[in-house]
Amino acid sequence: MDAPESGEARAVGALEAAGIHYVLTRHDRVSSLAEAAAARGLEPSGVIKTIVVRRGDDDYLFVLVPGDRTISWPKLRTLLDVSRLSMPDAAVALEVTGYERGTITPFGSTHPWPVVADERVVGRPVSIGAGAHGVAATVGGDDLVAALHATVADVTEPEARIDD
Repeated sequence: MDAPESGEARAVGALEAAGIHYVLTRHDRVSSLAEAAAARGLEPSGVIKTIVVRRGDDDYLFVLVPGDRTISWPKLRTLLDVSRLSMPDAAVALEVTGYERGTITPFGSTHPWPVVADERVVGRPVSIGAGAHGVAATVGGDDLVAALHATVADVTEPEARIDD
């Protein structure tokens, strides 16, 4: 029996199949988004977090969120015309994407869930996870949303900051 394909191999294969230009970056595991941004040579806003959101029974989607922002649940509910959304726990996220938290990406997911990209993803280079800790792909934001057939909308708000 063949060994299962790694998350990185699935993600890179999907990037290749999408036909978009990307630059793969590998770095040590990081403990914060700011560390990831520094390791990738980008501002935190250029690091894209892929969030799995549950709409209903066996109904999920990916939301692409700039690193300096968070999902605005009211905006996302309005866009999707639903009254309730939730985030699955880590085990369910793994089950429905094939990726563990911290490595989730729409590229190579074991299920092609719909993608919503915050409008701030377009028009600039961004870095998205590539299926393994410390592995990311830097791509053009416009190419990213086109390859993923993403719905682009304003679905985030600034990350809450706690002043010292």
